[in-house]
Amino acid sequence: MKKRILSMFLLAIPMLTFAQEKGLDQQIDKAFGDATGWFVNLIFYQIPFTETISIYWVLFPLVFGAVYFTFYFKFINFRGFFTSINIVRGKYDDLEERQNHNVEISKSKFTDEEDNPDTIRVEGHDGEVSHFQALTAALSATVGLGNIAGVAIAVSIGGAGATFWMIIAGFLGMASKFVECTLGVKYRDIEADGTVYGGPMYYLTKGLKNKTLGKILAGLFAIFVIGGSFGGGNMFQVNQAFQLVESITTPVGGVSILHGKGWLFGLVMAILVGIVIIGGIKKIAKVTDKIVPFMVAIYVAASLFVIFVNYDMIGDAFAQIFNGAFSPEGIAGGAVGVLVQGFRRACFSNEAGIGSASIAHSAVKTKYAASEGMVALLEPFIDTVVVCTMTALVLIITGNVAAENASLNDAQAILLTSGAFESAISWFPYVLTVAVVLFAFSSMISWSYYGFQGWVFLFGRSKKMEYTYKIIFCIFVVIGAAASLGSVIGFSDAMVFAMMVPNMIGLIILAPKVKEELNKYMAAIKSRTEA
Repeated sequence: MKKRILSMFLLAIPMLTFAQEKGLDQQIDKAFGDATGWFVNLIFYQIPFTETISIYWVLFPLVFGAVYFTFYFKFINFRGFFTSINIVRGKYDDLEERQNHNVEISKSKFTDEEDNPDTIRVEGHDGEVSHFQALTAALSATVGLGNIAGVAIAVSIGGAGATFWMIIAGFLGMASKFVECTLGVKYRDIEADGTVYGGPMYYLTKGLKNKTLGKILAGLFAIFVIGGSFGGGNMFQVNQAFQLVESITTPVGGVSILHGKGWLFGLVMAILVGIVIIGGIKKIAKVTDKIVPFMVAIYVAASLFVIFVNYDMIGDAFAQIFNGAFSPEGIAGGAVGVLVQGFRRACFSNEAGIGSASIAHSAVKTKYAASEGMVALLEPFIDTVVVCTMTALVLIITGNVAAENASLNDAQAILLTSGAFESAISWFPYVLTVAVVLFAFSSMISWSYYGFQGWVFLFGRSKKMEYTYKIIFCIFVVIGAAASLGSVIGFSDAMVFAMMVPNMIGLIILAPKVKEELNKYMAAIKSRTEA
């Protein structure tokens, strides 16, 4: 298998070099764009809001769904916050020992007992990773370029007031994340060897009473998550990381030593990614539970340093945020900056309502589905409320919110954020470059798991199918770094947002099941406290 993977990489390298020299990637990109443009236009269709403002329709289900879940679960995103922290700390681990819970083990794709006579039930712990590891695995897919580039674009368009609406969006997203990750654990499959298969594909097929509808929605989600994993979760990540590395290694008035060598950067990243993902979610979690806290701590520490070095401007920054958010112009600008520009890229920032994170959280070792839903609601808080707000404050304090920056692309937005940090920490662009590479790497390994789960749902759980997907994924890492495939990445963006459609339908219908799980878990905590 290793020889086969190596030979495929060696064959891909000269093809990529030829493509870069002859512009073949541009030709492929144009042909692909012509073929898939209708789908991208459908998903990113903009509804006119005013004469000058249009809003992507996909944002409405995400926002309204989050608001609905916030009220339906009586503000679980706020009242469950400290309980969530205690779960991650291990305070309620003894509940797992007390609960005598049956674990479903299945060997079929669709695992309803009615449809699957081979399903058996056993006693014992189920899952592959801890609460903390599941949280970091999901965070590794969300904390990334959206926190750097997406925030810079949002603040440039919406002004400082956009930060307020970004925070609101983060708090609301916590409720959606709670619902989907609770369902991910409740309806997961566990093989006889302990391997977990979970996510929207399973709660749509097993949870919905209309089995035909459930299987159709699950199949659509699986297709969308595979496409999203190859593009936004892979090619986009490595492409943006390489652009920043090339920029930081370019001398003034010169050319970077890496110019034209994107394939080499991609090959190195592909090898590193391959080493990790070959071991499945356990290996991924062992890497992310070290990388994620490290990179978040560095980024937040640097942000706080910039903020406190300019401590005399903190009050003015918050005044700009609140004045901008509540002035008539600011409300429109802030909403557009966050909900239109920010959410398109902030989908990679918190993914609440998309359904992807439930795949990672479903692998947790727990017997209470709601316990992991509670853990998952911390994800948008860390990712959006903390990390994104830190980025926004740095940009506001350093004055990098000018309207002329509104037309930035992602690569330029990263450089804008890098320049903001550099104004206070001269050497920080080098640290940020390392952070971006780590962000990209961690996002790729987690998204590989998401895509893999969709792949085996459609094509079966054999080793052959597993290695086929992982080899293709690694090849796309090299292609993403070497080629200019904007239409491919745009199509992938559309597929990520399209995941929301089948997922949201399932979340709304299955919300009462989530409430049952929440009541069961809160009753267990209460009985533990009283005992």
